[in-house]
Amino acid sequence: MNFKRFLAVVKARNIEFFRDKSSLGWSLAFPILLLVGMSFVFSGDGKAAYKVGVMNLSSAQSSFLDTKFISFVDYQDKALAKTKLSQHSLDMLIDFSTQQYWVNQQSPNGYLVEKIFLATHQNFQQLTSEGKKIRYVDWVLPGVLGMNMMFGCLFGVGYVIVRYRKNSVLKRLKATPLSAFEFVSAQLLSRAFIVMFTSSVVYIGCNFFFDFYMLGSYLDLFIVGLLGAFSLITLGLLVACRSKSEELIGGLLNLASWPMMILSGVWFSLEGAPDALKTIADFLPLTHLVAGARKIITEGASLADISYHLGVLAIMSAIFLVLGAYLFNWNTER
Repeated sequence: MNFKRFLAVVKARNIEFFRDKSSLGWSLAFPILLLVGMSFVFSGDGKAAYKVGVMNLSSAQSSFLDTKFISFVDYQDKALAKTKLSQHSLDMLIDFSTQQYWVNQQSPNGYLVEKIFLATHQNFQQLTSEGKKIRYVDWVLPGVLGMNMMFGCLFGVGYVIVRYRKNSVLKRLKATPLSAFEFVSAQLLSRAFIVMFTSSVVYIGCNFFFDFYMLGSYLDLFIVGLLGAFSLITLGLLVACRSKSEELIGGLLNLASWPMMILSGVWFSLEGAPDALKTIADFLPLTHLVAGARKIITEGASLADISYHLGVLAIMSAIFLVLGAYLFNWNTER
């Protein structure tokens, strides 16, 4: 590993990106437009259905659990469920084993669900909760930023490498002492810097207007974002490691990005989703990036609390990087 060659490639790639004013402008404008749009579209307080948390749902037995138009979510951690209730993410929390229920007195939906519940369970003890409601724009923020990072990482790396290969830039670099690992690592560092820079600018700028909800540490949030960026960039490097067809790489990158955009909890919570869907989502790096960032923002989680997500992202990054460097080809098509 020659750091002089490595840093030269990093510098060249950064200069190339920042000189492209259209790409830089779109990277900054796209997530801002999404946040503004979502804040207006989902600004209302109404919901299509009620959401009720149940402690140890699998062992609970009650006719109330058969009520239509109410979504029941299983919780094992009562403190976490109470936090969700205080943030209006849940309309009610029920513990059938202790015959207790919690309701947020500031929640209109909680008031209605309580009336429905008491029609069949009058001997339960009522406990109350209060807290600031999380707006949809606060909840969706990690998803929007994560999705923007995903597109920047996958397409920003994949298309660049394919363009280099198609224009014989890689063929010329192959004639230099630069190794495949040095080139791939340089692309990783360059794109990580660009993605984190643009995401930080977007977050700081939008925060002046939206005053985002934040319970955790900004440093922890930055670390999660950086590790998630590494994982997505290395995935983009792996997808583009051999192809020199722009049409093919476009299809492959869309194949990688669309499942993540739909199944990674960007727009809606995976709580209460089928176990099979959650299992598939666990294999997607964006899932762990969004989940980790959202827990820091809305629950005040520390890095230790989201160690599972960090570990998965680190393992994925290492696997993608090693495979990408090993399979990397300078000038031939697979």
